[in-house]
Amino acid sequence: MHALSVNYPGASAPAVDAVGFTLAAGETLAIVGGSGSGKSVTARALMRLDPDARCSGRVLFAGDDVLAMSRRQLRGLRGAGIGMVFQEPLSALNPVMSVAAQLGEALALHRGLGGRAAQAEMAALLQRVGLDETMLARFPHQLSGGQRQRVLIAIALAGTPRLLVADEPTTALDAHLRRQVLALLKSLATESGMGLLLISHDLPLVRDFADRVAVMHEGRIVEMAETERLFAAPAHPYTKALLAARSVRLARPIADDARPLLRATGLHCRYRRSRGWLRRPEHVDALSSVDFSLARGETLGVVGASGSGKTTLGLALLRLVREARGSIAFHLGDDVLPLDALSGSALRRARRHLQVVLQDPFASLSPRLTVGEIVGEGLKVHQPDLDPLERRRQVIAALAEVGLTADVADRYPHAFSGGQRQRIAIARALIVSPDVLVLDEPTSALDAHIAVQVLTLLAELQHRRGIGYVLITHDLAVVRALAHRVMVLHAGEVVEQGAVDAVFAAPSNPYTRSLISAAALP
Repeated sequence: MHALSVNYPGASAPAVDAVGFTLAAGETLAIVGGSGSGKSVTARALMRLDPDARCSGRVLFAGDDVLAMSRRQLRGLRGAGIGMVFQEPLSALNPVMSVAAQLGEALALHRGLGGRAAQAEMAALLQRVGLDETMLARFPHQLSGGQRQRVLIAIALAGTPRLLVADEPTTALDAHLRRQVLALLKSLATESGMGLLLISHDLPLVRDFADRVAVMHEGRIVEMAETERLFAAPAHPYTKALLAARSVRLARPIADDARPLLRATGLHCRYRRSRGWLRRPEHVDALSSVDFSLARGETLGVVGASGSGKTTLGLALLRLVREARGSIAFHLGDDVLPLDALSGSALRRARRHLQVVLQDPFASLSPRLTVGEIVGEGLKVHQPDLDPLERRRQVIAALAEVGLTADVADRYPHAFSGGQRQRIAIARALIVSPDVLVLDEPTSALDAHIAVQVLTLLAELQHRRGIGYVLITHDLAVVRALAHRVMVLHAGEVVEQGAVDAVFAAPSNPYTRSLISAAALP
């Protein structure tokens, strides 16, 4: 790639500005950087996937300039020459097509295979990515996050590409699965001599699996070096800031005599899973007798692998799972509010005390509502008597508290970055003055720089308002930054809990030790 620049209509500055690098067969090059730095735009430019983008410079693949190719040549390049693994597997896979149909489509298009030959090749591809042949009959919603990502990799490999572009391939996965997926991609690249371009904000994984690293900032590559050299002695200030972001500690001490705010006892959840017409349904315990308490101003981190019960715990606390059982009690001054015993209008009123900030800031905000309408929605439910002027005043005050100006209220979510959208989601939760926030993977879709900004905001809000946080995440660096205590879930059961520093320094359970080892914390 030589002096690649990418411009979009109406933009005042190029999204990518004079970027250049080389990638050899069998080599892994990682591109890291903040949101909007140009990482993904650079990756998509390799295959000219953005129809609105105006590209200049040269992108040479096997001696041919991709930027000069016709549409017919591009169809031959995509999939067969360069393969792509997209960021979110649930969005990238067709929900109404089975794994066999989607793999078969790629084999027919790129290699002309059908019938028994295609069936045999599909089984071989799945075996290559560590899945068995039974997955062929399944649909994307029947697979775990790790399985979906492996299916995407198999589809990308179906065209036998010489270069594989992996755009944030581990964003939605826990620490164990992240390492498994990256180890798989690295081994496939090494075995077949395939080049691997890895777009990621997960710096520990980049350190373990990339041969070289390029750091992008504001559309330019500001530093590029061999991996070990860059991590040992970063030269550019932006690179230094990125590496420092993972070791931040933001949790402020809480009083030893802090009174309990929320107490959950014997929380459990059993799902009934159908196994077809002729077989009895089976019962799956997603949660098994979970007990914990949360003090005012305290953060409890909930960690575990995919399927461990983290999200089910959050949904159970929010009373959004009908199958959940157990005691959930709010201690509001001298009064105790039994959340598990409430229903109807009483439960609706009680929800003001417990709000949620969801994982994906791009999906959790309605694209049809203005920011002011989104943030003020809770007031319509919990304070319906407010007049429009007072509601507007409170919306602007909530936006100001999360660092956004008043003019934001009249714009739509698509106009904002990921970090700004997450601030809007936090303002929406705060406007009804909750006592507890359930934070479900609040930074998983954000790069390290923006994630630290959001975590810093949450820490300041907690100190100012005395809110309790239930922090659900697979990122142990986030837990270390914001949480006071940590609870480790495995197969729906609590295997360990305690103060963050104590558990991270000397974990007593083998499962906890494996999680901390996989996270590769600095």
